[in-house]
Amino acid sequence: MNILAARSEAFHLFNNLLTDLRGKRALLYLLVLAFAVSIAAGFLLYMLDPNIPSLIDGIWSAWVTMTHVGFGDVVPTSFLGRLLSATLILFGLAVFSLFTALLSVTLIGKNMDTWGSDVQLIEQQTSRIETEESQILRELARLHERMSALEMQLSSLANNERQ
Repeated sequence: MNILAARSEAFHLFNNLLTDLRGKRALLYLLVLAFAVSIAAGFLLYMLDPNIPSLIDGIWSAWVTMTHVGFGDVVPTSFLGRLLSATLILFGLAVFSLFTALLSVTLIGKNMDTWGSDVQLIEQQTSRIETEESQILRELARLHERMSALEMQLSSLANNERQ
């Protein structure tokens, strides 16, 4: 496979994933929650910590802490600022875990839909085969009865000829 075909396939898969994720309301709620917490925590950091000079720096510090990037350009120095940052670290872990779970559910759910349609197709084919098998067994039973009747006729003819 050449590199252009691989790139095209990767772009197609990524585009399908984004389309599937757009339908997930939980992802939107999770992102809104993450932004709201970073703004609120940034405001609190600005209010509580003397080392945070502006509201924008507080929001930046909260977001960087929550996403575990930790640039270190804006660092809280007060006890309450550090306590809030530690809480943001734990919150960031929870958000990242939920995001990963949503991504996994989206990918697995897509495969489950495909699997479900395959199972339905197999069930339909199995039902058709069982119906045909029942018809064959009925025909075999009918042929068995007919053969038994013919054998009886042959044996009675043979008995009549002997007498």
